[in-house]
Amino acid sequence: MSPVIEPADEAAIAAQLGREPRAIHDIGHRCPCGNPDVVTTEPRLPNGTPFPTTFYLTCPRAASRIGTLEGSGLMKEMQDRLGEDPELASAYRTAHEAYLAFRGDVAQSAGHDVPEIEGISAGGMPDRVKCLHVLAGQSLAMGRGVNPLGDEVLDLLGDWWASGPCVTPGDSPRSAPD
Repeated sequence: MSPVIEPADEAAIAAQLGREPRAIHDIGHRCPCGNPDVVTTEPRLPNGTPFPTTFYLTCPRAASRIGTLEGSGLMKEMQDRLGEDPELASAYRTAHEAYLAFRGDVAQSAGHDVPEIEGISAGGMPDRVKCLHVLAGQSLAMGRGVNPLGDEVLDLLGDWWASGPCVTPGDSPRSAPD
């Protein structure tokens, strides 16, 4: 059985995303401001589509900053380092395995069987770096020390919440300024 999501959290997530959220399993992490900033999603959307992104970053302010990091060439630099640093590559593979195990637990709890995404995590793991949002989401939801590249992204983000909450439950859907 899935955890119960409070109406205020669901409203905050809808305002953050600019749309109604889908397949929320639980709140993966809360921003220091109090709003959810990562949700864990079920591996199958209500329409039946497989959805491998278990840790979905919802905070538009953090997402915007991560988009800037992606545009800076950081993903290529991280990708290059994976090929040069066997310890980093091993830790990243371990993060992939942790991601799969967590998603498996969510799938079991939600009563889903999703063979279409068996062995596929997200963000490019275990061999590539495709999406820093996913890596940061995993680090927030599972804690530092699980995904070394996600931890690096969090270090580069700074205090995205310092100017206050990105949304207030009940706000109209919008993007948060930096």
